Amino acid sequence: MRIFFALFFLFSFQQLKAQELFVYTEPASNMAAKSIGVRIANSLMHESTGKYSYHLLPEIMLGLSKKIMIHAEGFFSNRDQKFNTEGASLYLKYRFYSMDAVHSHFRVAAFAKAAYNNSHIHQAAIDLAGYNSGYEGGIIATKLINKLALSLSSSFLHATNNGDGNKFQYGNKSKDAVSYTVSAGKLLLPKTYTDYDQTNVNVMVELLGQVNLNSGKSYLDIAPSLQFIFLSKMRLDMGYRFALVKDLSRMADYGFLLRLEYNFFNVYK
Repeated sequence: MRIFFALFFLFSFQQLKAQELFVYTEPASNMAAKSIGVRIANSLMHESTGKYSYHLLPEIMLGLSKKIMIHAEGFFSNRDQKFNTEGASLYLKYRFYSMDAVHSHFRVAAFAKAAYNNSHIHQAAIDLAGYNSGYEGGIIATKLINKLALSLSSSFLHATNNGDGNKFQYGNKSKDAVSYTVSAGKLLLPKTYTDYDQTNVNVMVELLGQVNLNSGKSYLDIAPSLQFIFLSKMRLDMGYRFALVKDLSRMADYGFLLRLEYNFFNVYK
């Protein structure tokens, strides 16, 4: 019943206006070419021990062309009772298909990610955003119609042993998983555009799931969020993610996200 409610809530956004910017997932579209973006994500997660852990994820993004962009992200947290540097990741997205019309477009992109992490492994779920070393490859499809954005993605993940002798203790056969996401949103403000300096307010909801290919166990999260865009170049994201299905063990089933982003356009030739 909870899954049915989440799906109904998500697809009920189909009659609402939206922007193709999501909080917990990437769309198929890229950032502007010749631009640089800087993000600082702050995550407060409720651990299975009953305590909250703080995660800091600084990120820099490069729009190499209209089809290719790169992200580099660092991982810091206090999960081990002190604030530690835990690793970093590199993300590449290539938009290979685009069908554009006056008030709509459909885009498809492929992406790859590699991550290194030196923290202890305490969960069977694979997470390359601060928990596991490994790699990921997948595909994203995004449809925009009259400012309504819907996005789907699917990817394959493989975990490796973390650095500093932190082995993946759930067995070699459990190092592979498939992840999937479904995202939708709504533009609340402005009601009418008059210039690029207007503040945009977006609300969205996303489903984020994973299935371990060996055990068959899975999790499914829902993540409602609120987003503000200032002067067309500054962005503030606020989200809350919690589990609907939690058969696949994780250190944290729910938590809060606060992220700041600033974009510099036409930086290089």
